[in-house]
Amino acid sequence: MSIVSNSKGPQKTLRETGSGMERFNAIRPGTNVAYSALFIFLALLCLIPVVFVIIISFSSEASISKVGYSFVPAEWSTEAYAYVWHQRNAHGIPMVVMAVFTSLGITVVGTVLGLTLISTMGYVLSRRSFKLRGLYTTLIFIPMIFNGGLLSTYVVNVQLLGLKNTYWALIFPLCCSSFYVIIMRTFFQTSVPDEIIESGKVDGASQLRIFAQLVLPISLPALATIALFLTFAYWNDWYQASLYIETSKYDLFPLQYVLVNIEKSVQYLANNDMAMSANTNTLPSETMRMAIVVISVVPIMFSYPFFQKYFISGLTIGAVKG
Repeated sequence: MSIVSNSKGPQKTLRETGSGMERFNAIRPGTNVAYSALFIFLALLCLIPVVFVIIISFSSEASISKVGYSFVPAEWSTEAYAYVWHQRNAHGIPMVVMAVFTSLGITVVGTVLGLTLISTMGYVLSRRSFKLRGLYTTLIFIPMIFNGGLLSTYVVNVQLLGLKNTYWALIFPLCCSSFYVIIMRTFFQTSVPDEIIESGKVDGASQLRIFAQLVLPISLPALATIALFLTFAYWNDWYQASLYIETSKYDLFPLQYVLVNIEKSVQYLANNDMAMSANTNTLPSETMRMAIVVISVVPIMFSYPFFQKYFISGLTIGAVKG
């Protein structure tokens, strides 16, 4: 038996030795460097504005007037945060502190309630054995195209349900979305095998037990994705408070509503002629805008790592079928 030598030597690259998908997925070193540089550049485009906003929020108002927005301010200051901190309610409690706890409670309760409603509705609509699923799917799909409008929504929430000046007025309007229900229904139809449901029925499990113990554990990517969207929606919402909460009910104000009101009051004082005579030109109007952005974004930013793993899986689910 003769041995045929390889003219290229004993070492071969993956592109030379591989076949099929291995050769297709092989990336040249130069291409790898180019992709890495591109993604680093895109990451910096997202990170640098955040750092810039934080720097401006710690600049003094005099520095903004002198050198404008700069990565190296002429003078550092925490006056913007001090001004926000000293905004107190009738009991002497900082409004920002109370608003943070209010927003946290609304966000947690609203997200849990929303996930419960959306997942259960989506699961029922995904079952072929449910005879009215076509009718209910149509009824849920209609609000995605048409809605009753602000006036009818306000009348229902205030006069029919009596939600005015309650925490539920900040939770119920956002807890369930037709779009999310359709997403969950599609996920259950395409990603939950019927064999799993049938095995639960054979073992004598009820539909509720099948849903809780068999369906939900394999639906974490979709649930985490929707939970992330609900969390952002509740945390960033201030419009519901402006509709359903009176100004005297300051203990019900969420964080975004309080920050918006503080900014409006500072702008009013800075632009009013009578207020200017009271030396309000020293108010940190410019830096406080950035401080408000930081206060709004930083707390919710820390929630993303908890969702990241399942969020990425939820985005790519169904993209590749084995």
